[in-house]
Amino acid sequence: MRQAFINTLMELAEEDDSIYLLTGDAGFTILERFRDRFPGRYYNVGIAEAAMIGLAAGLAMSGKTVFVYSIVPFVTMRCFEQVRVDLCYQKLPVKLVGVGQGVTYGTAGATHHAIEDIAVMRALPNMTVICPGGPIETKKAVAASLDLTGPCYIRLGKSGEPTVHKSEDISFAIGRGIRVREGVGVALVATSNMVPTAVAAADLLEKEGWKPEVISMHTVKPIDRELLAATAGRCPLIATLEEHNLIGGLGSAVAEVILADDLHARLITFGIPDQYAPVAGSQEYLRDLFGLLPEQVAEVIRDKLKEKIVSGKP
Repeated sequence: MRQAFINTLMELAEEDDSIYLLTGDAGFTILERFRDRFPGRYYNVGIAEAAMIGLAAGLAMSGKTVFVYSIVPFVTMRCFEQVRVDLCYQKLPVKLVGVGQGVTYGTAGATHHAIEDIAVMRALPNMTVICPGGPIETKKAVAASLDLTGPCYIRLGKSGEPTVHKSEDISFAIGRGIRVREGVGVALVATSNMVPTAVAAADLLEKEGWKPEVISMHTVKPIDRELLAATAGRCPLIATLEEHNLIGGLGSAVAEVILADDLHARLITFGIPDQYAPVAGSQEYLRDLFGLLPEQVAEVIRDKLKEKIVSGKP
């Protein structure tokens, strides 16, 4: 995802000299190409994230299109007040790019885990929250963010994420989810790096005769209410998947829509319980700990379907 981000940004910057990139002493081996190609439009502000957001706001007020890049906790929570007052309150079109979603940096411990960021950013008025489900969606999201009139947060993984789409020719629009696979009975609605997990879990369920739908909800705010309504009409069981605290993230956003729009669907949520990881370990290890592996997801959904609460077979 990081590589998809910088490649797309390089292409856009070649055509648009208003594009600037700021970093808080992060992105080594990734951002150097931008620095070398556009030295006058690249600033490494250092470990001074609050000042970095202030600089981004000033550039934006001068007509620049600003991308701010750092590890998720440092570009969201460390400078939260500046994001709130300098960017959201003034509705400035600055794009915050956070790398290391969820427990990507698992071995670095809880200080580097990103399990509250969707909730924090989603609560800010005027903030758009985009969580691409892979490299292809990352490219589309970066390009689409140029049309936003206010601030946005783009949540990325690190490297090596699988591609779930068969080609880059997908219909991508901010605020509109993508139906990766049509189904009936149960829908797996995933965001960020849990989209491949949703696809893998759906594959397991399909082998048993179920026909699950899979949706990439790459924009958590504003969320695609129309797609959720259409999905609930076919799938009375909706499962949300996110590598994020179960409080305030995708599951909460979907629950709000189900209640507010009176959708007739039962919701189950997969995510990280309201706790910090008690150990440091690989992303795969921590996913196993929190029940986020495809086999674990499929097992829970299978049990719900077998309760005959819904009919999930075609």
